[in-house]
Amino acid sequence: LEIILRFIFTPYFVKKYNIGDGTSSFFSLMGESIIDNQFLFTERNITKYLSINFVWPRSCQRPALQDTPLIFCAVPHGVAPIGITAYPLWSRLWNDRICRWTAAPVVLKIPLVGFFMKKIGYIPAAQKPILNILTEKKQNVGVILDGIDGMFQPSADIEIAVLKKRKGIVKIALKAGVPLIPVYGFGHTSLWTVAVDPFGFLKKLSHITGASLTPFFGRWGWFLGPPRRIPVSVVLGNPVKCPQVAEPTQQDIDKYHQQLLDSYMELFETHKEAYGWSHKTLKFV
Repeated sequence: LEIILRFIFTPYFVKKYNIGDGTSSFFSLMGESIIDNQFLFTERNITKYLSINFVWPRSCQRPALQDTPLIFCAVPHGVAPIGITAYPLWSRLWNDRICRWTAAPVVLKIPLVGFFMKKIGYIPAAQKPILNILTEKKQNVGVILDGIDGMFQPSADIEIAVLKKRKGIVKIALKAGVPLIPVYGFGHTSLWTVAVDPFGFLKKLSHITGASLTPFFGRWGWFLGPPRRIPVSVVLGNPVKCPQVAEPTQQDIDKYHQQLLDSYMELFETHKEAYGWSHKTLKFV
């Protein structure tokens, strides 16, 4: 791995971005600036490969959300939420606040993978670090709201969003007093075919380990292969503006959670025909 980094990736990035020199370590090319690292290592090739485009309503257009941190709530996860990998957009397009995406704590401990994820701003998917980013650092946060459960929903005529019990993020938004932005990745569930075992054993094991243990097939039927070359549309819905409440009641949480679900449904019904999914429906479980 070190040989690949030293003799292939390092010379490529040194030449492409005019940084460092031929003797630089690959790891030394990543500085302390999260936003610079997001631009340097953004997944620009995968965004081109899948022709990823972004759509958002007037309610998200600058300067509407300029003065507040945001929580981007993206679904569905699919095998991998490819739509979020255009990292600089989340940090620059709707306001001027760095967006810190979240990941399972165990993922951030994986050698090499965890290093790079932290360098581009990833934080553990837990209440304390998310609140710290929102209230102390005044930065945006991005979460894949359906998490591991979203990996086990095969694409069919019904898009399944595991959101009915995902209320923790609403409580966080109320404590911080920040808007929730629903985000739907049209095409996420079509990029790979997931092999779902009928007994749910792998799903349970994934929950126990905190990481996906999902066999899947990609382009050309390859096992664990690259995604099919299907366009992905990342669509933002109308923000759910949450007032700041020091100790939200269950009634408060339920109220704004329902507003979030309504905004998801609205954006799905509004944009599904343009994407070519007029036959599909969205179901919350």
